[in-house]
Amino acid sequence: MTKRPSQSVALARAEHARLGAEIAAHDRRYYQDDAPTVSDADYDALRRRYEALEKAFPELKAAGSLSDTVGAAPSEKFAKVRHAVPMLSLGNIFADEDVEEFCARVRRFLGLSDDMALAMTAEPKIDGLSCTLRYEDGALVRAATRGDGYEGEDVTANVRTIDAIPNHLAGAPSVFEARGEVYMRHADFRALNARQAEAGKPTFANPRNAAAGSLRQLDPRITAGRPLAFFAYAWGEVSEAFAATQFEAIAAMGRFGLPTNPLTRLCRSAAEMLAQYRAVEAQRASLGYDIDGVVYKVDDLALQQRLGFVSRSPRWAVAHKFPAERATTVLEGIEIQVGRTGALTPVARLRPVTVGGVVVANATLHNEDEIARKDVRIGDTVVVQRAGDVIPQVVEVVPDKRPPGAEPYRFPETCPVCGSAALREIDEKTGEADVVRRCTGQLVCAAQAVEGLKHFCSRNAFDIEGLGDKQIELFFKEGLIRTAADIFTLRARDGQGRPPLRDWEGFGETSVKNLFDAIDARRAIAFNRFLFALGIRRIGETNARRFARHFGDWETFRAAARAPDAAAELGAIDGIGPVVAESVADFFAEARNEAALDALLAQVTVEPMEAIAANHPLAGKTIVFTGSLERMSRDEAKAMAERLGAKVSGSISARTDLVVAGPGAGSKLTKARDLGVETIDEEEWLRRSAGA
Repeated sequence: MTKRPSQSVALARAEHARLGAEIAAHDRRYYQDDAPTVSDADYDALRRRYEALEKAFPELKAAGSLSDTVGAAPSEKFAKVRHAVPMLSLGNIFADEDVEEFCARVRRFLGLSDDMALAMTAEPKIDGLSCTLRYEDGALVRAATRGDGYEGEDVTANVRTIDAIPNHLAGAPSVFEARGEVYMRHADFRALNARQAEAGKPTFANPRNAAAGSLRQLDPRITAGRPLAFFAYAWGEVSEAFAATQFEAIAAMGRFGLPTNPLTRLCRSAAEMLAQYRAVEAQRASLGYDIDGVVYKVDDLALQQRLGFVSRSPRWAVAHKFPAERATTVLEGIEIQVGRTGALTPVARLRPVTVGGVVVANATLHNEDEIARKDVRIGDTVVVQRAGDVIPQVVEVVPDKRPPGAEPYRFPETCPVCGSAALREIDEKTGEADVVRRCTGQLVCAAQAVEGLKHFCSRNAFDIEGLGDKQIELFFKEGLIRTAADIFTLRARDGQGRPPLRDWEGFGETSVKNLFDAIDARRAIAFNRFLFALGIRRIGETNARRFARHFGDWETFRAAARAPDAAAELGAIDGIGPVVAESVADFFAEARNEAALDALLAQVTVEPMEAIAANHPLAGKTIVFTGSLERMSRDEAKAMAERLGAKVSGSISARTDLVVAGPGAGSKLTKARDLGVETIDEEEWLRRSAGA
């Protein structure tokens, strides 16, 4: 194997860290803030480059992959519904060769030879809002949005008004959760916007937004007046098996009375899959509803079960996206937005233009390097591109249409919110400036403080009911909450030097009591959620869980993070790496952060994280697989172990609990015996994993 120059690894590591930070910021804006600043196509490109780096440099995977995040937190307007079976997202592919690779990847995982049959279904990817419908004894009892994949919004009353969704099924299992997409047809969308405009109400940007807004109405009567449609294409919890294949399952759902897409086809090769992709793409403009690709799924449900899931998506399905759509317009201005971490993000304000049937007026400009590289100037005619319903990207400038006197854009060096200096950090390893410019006024910048508090209270952090974005903005503006610790002293300070909250407009005795009770209910919190809530750069949910599993309790982690060699110690943890470790060490090295943390810990108790599968004998064990496995592939065995709450390692140490050794096991087996680590064969592994 050719040894790679250390400089190449260092450059790759720096780019990987930059991309990770940029992707994480886009995830927050899209999933938490509902304010995306990047198109689907551009986001997908960032993901592809990020994953390509990890493939070329496997050691970068330890820097904390972002591949297991999905969805958005449920809205506080609705009751929450916990999904019995998670509603995860799909991975994306874009090129013809990616289809071949997807099929080959499935075969490798399952250990199937090229001459063994592997059928796939191909169905249009509907651009709408994911929804799950729970039927019991044939009757619709609950409907919910996807939410964050694990918990969604209860929209039962609204779904009952949709004519396309039956209130009763015929012949379905006694418990049957149908899943699919709520969408709006083009003709209905145009008619709705015409009615909105005539009534002096805001119009919708596109059919998906119209469908989402209609389904999330607090008054079901409004939803009833909106022309929504539905396609079923999947299922969640079911009381009994109802089909052996994906194609048969879709047909069965149609017989039950659910609407299914007539363009779903069964394919027996990559060539047939691509042929169906092109056939659907050719019909795209005449379908009467929005689609943005074709979804391929392994047809055999038993194989789907074996393939399982990886991170945020199933191994047995993938979305083949259509190319992005483009248009030309004039860039009328550039607005700088300041995010929760102080990042300055440029957004182009465009002369409104229709791109693929959607009117857009904003586009992402990414960062100041991109502006300089493309030489984007106010007044320029630019090419914009969109894929999906989010803000497009500026692809390029049309030089021969540049107006006389257009000046090169000067990116601000001070924060537009607080006036503090905005700097680009220097990467010590590469000596190059970070691509993102950040405000240095961490404690005085309202943009950072408010967004940090929103993150602290968000669904996957402290999840404080009744303390949403609007309340946080109000309380911050009025000086009632400035830090996270202030949240937990609200009850004690209520009415001191100002009217009590119950007398504020929009509040009352009951709502204030409920708010205070909700805050008190969060005075004890799991380690991983607490760490995530702090908003440390590069510490998302995945890395927070990794630290929680490794250290067990908060104080042990904090002591390690404050140690003189903290970066080295934390960076040695499996799955962490130096970039993440340095972010944590830098956070705890800042005295102001420590003071704020002490004030917060005086109000809350941090508890150990709950195990993934606490009741299984293998939960919490560190397992190493070595040698060949005959009953399943290595990837399949690792996935099974992780589902049971075990941690899979690639190397043996004194911390290893169990080694599963197959034929051909060599030095690892010898080392395990030398260390006295328990070693078992594949048959015993299967027995133990089954709980026997």
